[in-house]
Amino acid sequence: MIDAGLPVRAFFTTRAGGESIAPYESLNVATHVGDDPGVVARNRAIVEEAAGAPVTFLHAAHGIKVHRVTQPDAEVPAADILVTDVPGLALAAIAADCIPLLLHDAATGAVAAAHIGRKGLWAGAVDAAFGALLDLRGTAASPTLISASVGPAICGRCYEVPIGMRYEVAERHPTATSTTSWKTPALDIPRAVETRLGELGVGYLVRHPGCTYEDAAFFSHRRDGLTGRHCGVVVCGVSVHEGANSAP
Repeated sequence: MIDAGLPVRAFFTTRAGGESIAPYESLNVATHVGDDPGVVARNRAIVEEAAGAPVTFLHAAHGIKVHRVTQPDAEVPAADILVTDVPGLALAAIAADCIPLLLHDAATGAVAAAHIGRKGLWAGAVDAAFGALLDLRGTAASPTLISASVGPAICGRCYEVPIGMRYEVAERHPTATSTTSWKTPALDIPRAVETRLGELGVGYLVRHPGCTYEDAAFFSHRRDGLTGRHCGVVVCGVSVHEGANSAP
């Protein structure tokens, strides 16, 4: 587990520490990739133990749909952003090249977990996640009270795309423009997410430097094809300043 660096308990998982066998080895938390459902359930239990709270895992829709979580073990529709202000609930964003984005609002204690890929970035998923936290506020408060952690994702040196796709995304997010290490058109989604969070006024931002394509410690759909998924987890109401570590 990797500390996400937020004021509340929050972390990113890696491939290690689970029970899945190849090609999902080993801490796969996704139910939609063909892994044994019983094994995935045990892997998710490992993540819940690390969180110290019941975890709601999102089902990515590759868009901007927001779902508010109010109780554990409730059925969750397809959505790319989960948000809650219920203390003791944890949210998880699943990914394997896309970004697991974790947010915390010090004004309310609310947290959000978002899946940000190319389609979601272009559609406005960063804004939707930020806005979901603002919607939970009863009064006006500064956006600088929101903290963000950008999880491991494929980097701009490795995310090759057609040149037309690069132009399309760059129209909305110029800092997404990149070139691969082999000199072909690419997108830098993590850099674009960082830029947009800064434009929205996030007060504290941390980015995990790992590239999922380059680092075998993480799942990568682009590198491996059939594979598992890691996740980013954030727990509502559990401050790291109250003796709770971000992850074991």
